[in-house]
Order: sequence, then C-alpha cells, then structure tokens
Amino acid sequence: MELITAIANDLVILAKPALFNIYFAAASIPIGFVLAIFVALGKGSSHKLVTALSRGFIYAFRGSPFFIQLFMFYSLALAFNLSLWKPLGIDWIVLNPLVLGPAVLVLNTTAYTANILHGAMQNVPKGEIEAARAFGMNRLQLFRAVTWPNVIRIAWPAYTNEVVVLFHTTALVYFTLPVINDEKDLMNKAGELFEKDYNAFLHFPVAGLYFLGISMIIFFVFGRVYRHLMRHLPQAPAIRFSPRWIRG
Repeated sequence: MELITAIANDLVILAKPALFNIYFAAASIPIGFVLAIFVALGKGSSHKLVTALSRGFIYAFRGSPFFIQLFMFYSLALAFNLSLWKPLGIDWIVLNPLVLGPAVLVLNTTAYTANILHGAMQNVPKGEIEAARAFGMNRLQLFRAVTWPNVIRIAWPAYTNEVVVLFHTTALVYFTLPVINDEKDLMNKAGELFEKDYNAFLHFPVAGLYFLGISMIIFFVFGRVYRHLMRHLPQAPAIRFSPRWIRG
C-alpha cells in the first residue's frame, strides 16, 4: 500500500515536469518537419552546391551525438553573449533553454527526417512519375499529386520512430542547459527527488513510465494517421505499438 501511495505521489509531482518534455518535442517537430522537406529536396537536387550543403548538414547532425550539439550551441551562445546578444537586449531569449533547447532539437530532427524523406523519394514508383509527365504535369503539380503522397506514405513508419526518439532525446536538454526557476523536466525533477531519499527504484522508474506512456500515445496517434494515409488499400498495414502477445 505504501508503494502504491509513493508511486501515485510521484506521478502527481512529475506531471508538470512531463509538460516540459512534451513542449520541447511539440515545439521542434513541426518546424523540423517543414525544414526537412527542403533539405531532402536539396539532397536530391541536380545543383551540386545545394546537394553538397544538404548532405553536409545531414551528415553533421546525424554523425554527432545530440548532447555534443547541445553543448556546442550553448557554448557559442555564451561566447557571443557580451558582444552580441546583450547589447541587442535579446540575451534573455537566446540563452533561454525554452528557446535554445527546441532550436537545437529542430536542427537535429531536420537532419534525420530529411534523410528519411530523401530515402522515400528514391522509392517513389517511376511508372507513376512517367505517367504524370506524359499527362503534362509540371514539376510543382508532379510533386503535389504524385511524389509527395507517395513519399509521406513510404516515410511515415520511419518518421514515427524518429518522433518517438526525439521525444526521448528531450531528456538530455537540461543536462546541458541551465534550469530557470522551477522549469524542470522529468529527469531533472526525478533527480531532485532522488537526492532527497536516494530511492532510485521509485523516482526514475516513474519518470520512465511517463516516457513510456507518452511514447505509446505517439505510436497510437501516428498509427491512426498512417491508417488514414493507406485508406485506399484493402488492408492497410498497421504500425505496431504493442507486443504481439498483448494483441493475442
């Protein structure tokens, strides 16, 4: 009974910190997805410079740990604080973790998502493209009517995993950036609770429950979207968000 009470108390205490993790993900995913479309198109561009820049961007952010990226951008922001941000009066924005955190997450997810979308673009049925060109469609019409619908259907399962991984990555934001006032995320708050009673078997597992529960919700919502995208098929394949034995 005491254990159930302790878990219930932790669930209540960690509810607000969980909102910060959700905020970091929700603030970065839409912007990152839009930017990823342009980077993916750039990677497949016939212009060598655009292709090189796009590939370099993807390689840089996919080839380095997110923690290093976060530390690097925060260090750069601090380095330019006295000479640039403070005189302009925007240091409170640039150095704010609620701004800087999502900004770095945007760059990170842009690289991964762009690679996913580019791979999907490579797998668009060539016959459909040739048919659209024979029908007289220009490049914009071809992209809107043929390329993009196929790309989003092909890329959606992999992109779902990217969103979940991004949400998990938000746990690293406050490992580098300073905590302002009581703006603690799940891991910060769990660590604070742990420092009071050193009960590692309570606070961190409850924080893990939040990550698990929210991840399940993401899988469920994105699975529904995928079913909608594949509604034209007789039996649309579903994205699995639970072990096989749960489904019986």
